[in-house]
Amino acid sequence: MKRGFGSDNHSGVSPEVIEAIVKANSDHALAYGDDEYTKRLEELFKETFGPQTRVYLVFNGTGANVLSIDAMCRSHEAVVCAETAHINVDECGAPQRVVGCRLLTVDTPDGKLTPALVKTRLHGFGFEHHSQPKAISISQPTELGTLYTKEEIKALADLAHSYNMYLHVDGARLANAAVALGCSFKEMTTDLGVDALSFGGTKNGLLMGESCVLLNPALDVDMKYRRKQMTQLASKMRFMAAQMICYLESGIWRRNAEHSNAMAQLLRREVEKVEGVKIMYPVQVNSVFAQLPTAVWHRLQERYFFYDWDEAADVVRWMCSFDTTEEDIHAFVNALKEELSR
Repeated sequence: MKRGFGSDNHSGVSPEVIEAIVKANSDHALAYGDDEYTKRLEELFKETFGPQTRVYLVFNGTGANVLSIDAMCRSHEAVVCAETAHINVDECGAPQRVVGCRLLTVDTPDGKLTPALVKTRLHGFGFEHHSQPKAISISQPTELGTLYTKEEIKALADLAHSYNMYLHVDGARLANAAVALGCSFKEMTTDLGVDALSFGGTKNGLLMGESCVLLNPALDVDMKYRRKQMTQLASKMRFMAAQMICYLESGIWRRNAEHSNAMAQLLRREVEKVEGVKIMYPVQVNSVFAQLPTAVWHRLQERYFFYDWDEAADVVRWMCSFDTTEEDIHAFVNALKEELSR
C-alpha cells in the first residue's frame, strides 16, 4: 500500500519493537501475565506514573477505554464526553453494550471539554429516573488534534472530584501530546488528578496492545476478572509487555512522536501556501484538518488514502506517522496543487 495520510495506524512497527518481540521469543514463559516481562512492565508503569499505578494490558484501544469505564461506572451511571470523542463516535457503542452505562455527549467547538460545558450534564443526582453522572472522559490530544493544557486537565479533575466523579483520559496518542506540551506522562496525568488512563502506542510504532492504567488505586477492584470477562486477557502476554517495555525504556515513544508532530507542522506550512485550502483547527500534534472543494478531495483520494472528516463541510483529515518523510509531504502537496488547478 502506498504511504498516505489516512491514519497513524497504517504505518508499520518500529524496528526496535520487532527486535524486542523476537528477543522475548525464547524458551517458555508462564501465560496470562505471570511472566517476567509483564512483571517488569508493571514496575515500569509505576516508575512512569507513580507507585500507586496499576496497569492491565489489553488488545486494543477500545478494550482499554471500555475496561477503564467499567472500573469507574456501573450500568446505571454515565460518562460525560465530547460529541467527537472516540468512545462516542468510533467504538460501535462498546461502552454502552459492555458496561451498560450511558454517554452524555457535549458539543464542543474544538473537541475540548471545559468545566462550564461539563456542568450542563451534571444534574439529576439521586433521581432514580436519570442515569447518574460518574465520570468525565477526555481525549488527549482530542479527535480534532487539539491539546488540553495541564491547567485545563486539572480543572476538569477538580470538577469531577467535587461531584464524587472520576476523570478518564483516552491517551491513544498521549506521546504526541507529551512531546507537544514538553512534559512527562506523569505530569500530564497523575499529578493533575487523572483517575484512569487508556495508554496507547500502536499509533506510534507498536505492533499491538494498549493498556488500562488505573492511577487511582481505589478503582482497582476485581479488575482481573473484569478484563477476563471482556475477552481482553492475552495468553502470551509477554510479547505485548516486551514491546511496551521497549517503547518506554528506549525512548522511541518520544522520538516517534517528535517526528510525526514535526511532519504535521511541515504539512501545515506547505498547505497554508496553497490557495483554496483552509486549515480548520490548530495543528498541535500529528493531524491536519483542512477544508477544500469536494471535487478536489475526491480526486485526491484516488491518488492518496485519507478520510473525509465532515463531508457536509468538505473537511478532511490528514494524519502523519512516525515513518512519514519530507518527500511524502512534498509529493502529497504537489498532488494537491495539481488537483486544485484542474
